[in-house]
Amino acid sequence: MDIEVWHSWHDFFVAEASASAALAGLLFVAVSINLTRILEFPQLPIRAIEALSTLLSVLLVATFFLIPGQSGLAYGIEIGASGLLVWIGLTIALLRTRKFRHPDDNVVLRLVMNQAPPLPFIVAGALMAYGNPTGIYWVVPGVILSLSAGMILAWVLLIEIQR
Repeated sequence: MDIEVWHSWHDFFVAEASASAALAGLLFVAVSINLTRILEFPQLPIRAIEALSTLLSVLLVATFFLIPGQSGLAYGIEIGASGLLVWIGLTIALLRTRKFRHPDDNVVLRLVMNQAPPLPFIVAGALMAYGNPTGIYWVVPGVILSLSAGMILAWVLLIEIQR
């Protein structure tokens, strides 16, 4: 991929790294403050990990793009592997929380919020590793889905404490 394309995305990745790090930090503080209460519910620590994972996936992807001098293949492998690892972790978390499901839970929303965020990163990584420059555009929906899911999961986590 042309080096100029990477330079044109620099500000986007700086902003996303900053935003995801700040949100993950705030979530970490919120979980720390409410840790005793969170640990009273078996599903909530897993939900906390899900929320942190989705936010940290954006931080990882943005950080990899900010490493200078890498090839498209290296970026593709890093982004794709990050997405795959997060997807595996989220899938395990989803399976572990299945038995704790609350009757009011929206199963479809839960499935989408858990499974969708890392998938665009996997697609982006595969395309970039194969030299397709359009792969970088798949990062955008991955970032949007991951930040949205992270915030919604954090909201659910902190609201469920009050149930």
